[in-house]
Amino acid sequence: MEDVLTQVLRGVVDTFPEGELEQKLEKAKQEGRPLRVKLGVDPTGTDLHLGHIVPLLKLKQFQDLGHQAVLIVGDYTATVGDPSGRNKARPQLSHEQVLANAVTYKEQVFKILDPERTEVVYNGAWFGQMDFSDVIRLLSKMTLARMLEREDFAQRFANQLPISLHELVYPLMQGYDSVMVRADIELGGTDQKFNILVGRELQKDLGQDPQVGLCVPILLGTDGKEKMSKSLGNYIALDDPPEEKFGKIMSIPDELMPMYFELLTELPMQQVKELQQQVAEGTLHPAKLKRRLAKEIVGRFDGQDAAVRAEEHFDVVFVEKEVPEDVQELRLSRATLDNNRIWIVKLVTAAGFAGTNSEARRLVSQGAVRIDDEPVSDPNLDWEVRDGALLKVGKRHFARICLGD
Repeated sequence: MEDVLTQVLRGVVDTFPEGELEQKLEKAKQEGRPLRVKLGVDPTGTDLHLGHIVPLLKLKQFQDLGHQAVLIVGDYTATVGDPSGRNKARPQLSHEQVLANAVTYKEQVFKILDPERTEVVYNGAWFGQMDFSDVIRLLSKMTLARMLEREDFAQRFANQLPISLHELVYPLMQGYDSVMVRADIELGGTDQKFNILVGRELQKDLGQDPQVGLCVPILLGTDGKEKMSKSLGNYIALDDPPEEKFGKIMSIPDELMPMYFELLTELPMQQVKELQQQVAEGTLHPAKLKRRLAKEIVGRFDGQDAAVRAEEHFDVVFVEKEVPEDVQELRLSRATLDNNRIWIVKLVTAAGFAGTNSEARRLVSQGAVRIDDEPVSDPNLDWEVRDGALLKVGKRHFARICLGD
């Protein structure tokens, strides 16, 4: 039991109530049944980054130990929007948008979880069947005073910032998910603790054994300051090419390495501590340890062969400072150009190096764009196209311009 506890508690910063996890594991072993381990995901976007993956990896760990992974796809909770850690309401999405996002979410999730051993449930299966009296009955389970104990709600209330009524419903919805799937354990980030506790209260109120909560830390992004977020540009996407993942990991601050090793790799923690000690003693250079980290993460998500190729690519681009051989081609037709010119922002987006014009503008303004190694800093530039020119955005993105009719 101690070995199992050590495994499942790796990277966990809060387990509540204390001691109940061990009791549930022991009882499940005696009864010969798997625990039902729940993780809810709200498909509010299309891409998963490594911050989203941390609780998924914990769910995979329970799955590998023989327990039942229960994945809640929040097609209804996502239309409300999780207020956790927010100082204002999230933009509300349509149900159609959420369902479309869920398709790509599931494709990415099953790169981690075994689909044959994962119970996937959309919470619209029960929320979609509720009438208004059912909603009132659910709302009666929670007082306003209890809801305002939530730190983010309390801060907004104290600062006279608006709290919409639909936001107050969210913790009850997430908690009711636990009731409907009879969860034994719920996983989430530290920002989910209140929601998980609401699930416990609802389960007790309805005669179920309450779930145990396991919270993992919020993964910091590549800047080492803010939580990983696509909007902040400090993210590593699960679907990033291996070379992209490797390069981004090599760019993180040294002090992030322990967190990334613990949460994103399977390297034994004793070995991680020994490597960190070698860095502290000066017998191992931090850059070498970061290479090990990058290979471990890329190897885990993309395979060992991809990790080797990603390291070779990194050496060519950053160590030897050469242009990689497999540079993508960006074909431009003269017929689509205005006097053989193209707006630099449009060039960056056409190459796929920015998702929006505003993102491309920001890259240009920040000096991240170069053509034939010459910096481009004016986002209003109409660049005169040169056949064979090399576009470089950031440290890892290259495109060779091919001009045709």
